[in-house]
Amino acid sequence: MSKQLDYLDELEAEAIYILREVAGQFERPALLFSGGKDSITLVHLAEKAFRPGRFPFPLVHIDTGHNFEETISYRDDLIARIGEKLIVGYVQDSIDQGKVVEQKGKNASRNALQTVTLLDTIAKYEFDACIGGARRDEEKARAKERIFSVRDEFGQWDPKRQRPELWDIYNGKIAKGENVRVFPISNWTELDVWNYIKRENIALPSIYFAHERDCITRNGQLMAASPFLNMDEEDIVTKSTVRFRTVGDISCTAAVLSSADNLDAIIEEISSSKISERGARIDDKVSEAAMEDRKKGGYF
Repeated sequence: MSKQLDYLDELEAEAIYILREVAGQFERPALLFSGGKDSITLVHLAEKAFRPGRFPFPLVHIDTGHNFEETISYRDDLIARIGEKLIVGYVQDSIDQGKVVEQKGKNASRNALQTVTLLDTIAKYEFDACIGGARRDEEKARAKERIFSVRDEFGQWDPKRQRPELWDIYNGKIAKGENVRVFPISNWTELDVWNYIKRENIALPSIYFAHERDCITRNGQLMAASPFLNMDEEDIVTKSTVRFRTVGDISCTAAVLSSADNLDAIIEEISSSKISERGARIDDKVSEAAMEDRKKGGYF
């Protein structure tokens, strides 16, 4: 156990160092907050990095409008507790302004529409660095990212033109209009995050733990029954005991059958799983390069 705790201490120290580098190198940073376990972990790390002072950046949530109620409730309670600034960019505003078009059909989702809202929010507040909770073990496109990942003036990412990061030296120099995505827990695994959450006693939205929920089966995956799924008479609702390994737009986030209702049970479940947490994200199954294509366009 001591070796595991030492390793978590090293990961924590690295993440805090990166957060402080962001504060030191950038004028208008922001922390992208989804209400998921990784961004919640980032908030906890930011408290360790900057308390008793205030965060040198606001939290930014890109709200699809198709969220799990538990996630939004958690977000609002968290902001009330930590007393930091929250900026919300609404996908519905992008739809109303004609910048994006709502998808149609049974598999419609607002997830891909978030990119436009995110880029508009970055431009509006002139953010030069956006901190995110992505990790290299999640998906192969994310494994290509540097910890300081530069986006051009159009918000686009070029995986073939990334800066070297040698000896933990992070280069935050950017041209006008560019911004940097920063990933302080890039070197963590899903299991590392859960072990850290357990060690630090970090509260999470209840949907991460096993609970009974109305579900339907769509594309071979269990989905939370919701009007956001464009349900019809063909969708048969059944009660299932499930939990969510990842939290995103309700229209593309699948549940997993599980009885893991506490942290120890979740850690044991993940340790024996052969499927990554992104295996429950429908948006990653659109094509072989679905995530990389979205990231090139400005996605998280």
